[in-house]
Amino acid sequence: MTHNANVFEDISIVASDLDGTLLSPNHQLSEFTKQTLKQLHQQGYTFIFATGRNHVDVSYIRETAGIPAYMITSNGARVHDQHDNLMYSKNVDASLVQGIVDTIRQDPEIMIHIYENEQWWVNKADEKILSFSKQSGFKFKVFSQDNAPKQNIAKLFFTHESHEHLANFEDQLNQQFGDQLNIAFSTPWCLEVMAGSVSKGHALEVVANSLGKELANCIAFGDGMNDAEMLAAAKIGNIMQTAHPKVKAALPNNPVIGSNEDDAVAHYLKQHLLN
Repeated sequence: MTHNANVFEDISIVASDLDGTLLSPNHQLSEFTKQTLKQLHQQGYTFIFATGRNHVDVSYIRETAGIPAYMITSNGARVHDQHDNLMYSKNVDASLVQGIVDTIRQDPEIMIHIYENEQWWVNKADEKILSFSKQSGFKFKVFSQDNAPKQNIAKLFFTHESHEHLANFEDQLNQQFGDQLNIAFSTPWCLEVMAGSVSKGHALEVVANSLGKELANCIAFGDGMNDAEMLAAAKIGNIMQTAHPKVKAALPNNPVIGSNEDDAVAHYLKQHLLN
């Protein structure tokens, strides 16, 4: 899809999802992407990492990028500025947390994760989690399913190898909690639960407004259903070629670009925004 060049005139804010979008398949920033982000910063653009990850995890990625950037984390439940100051925070209602855990624990195969501010809680540890924790330096603690942490919960998320299986629980949670929660898949194997008003789209507006700008000044990139609000809100919301079909179906008029394997976001930015 080609854009008329002046479509980009008012763009001053770039927001991108991380896994499956900006990061390579090995979950790192490629050298080409790092160079592109530095050029973007030098030319006066504001960059935002917009992710389901915890900000502890993202600040490490931001360091490797070597640019000041805003961080929208836990799918919009937390927003930090370029100096790590908390700008926005919205928790899952404490009275709902145990009920959410009780619904999911019906299946002992599903891993339950909870982000409480800087703390990552899991209901059990496995090899995958241990290796991720080691690689990222982001440590977890095990919580008791009978007594889940309830205060300052940015999000809960659930992982299982079957998307269809998790989708059943998505329906159950939606029926049970309605619009008290925002429930979305970040990947087909990861179901995320935030407070009802939380989304990357709302968080993007928070950052734009703090800069005296609007959503019309934003361009965004993403590949998951947890990106849908952000991709719909931005002036241009680019969907990755590898995005889940649900994302493309939800946003049929949004442009689709290449894959994170090919550094598609960086190539797009170089082609359309950088002089």
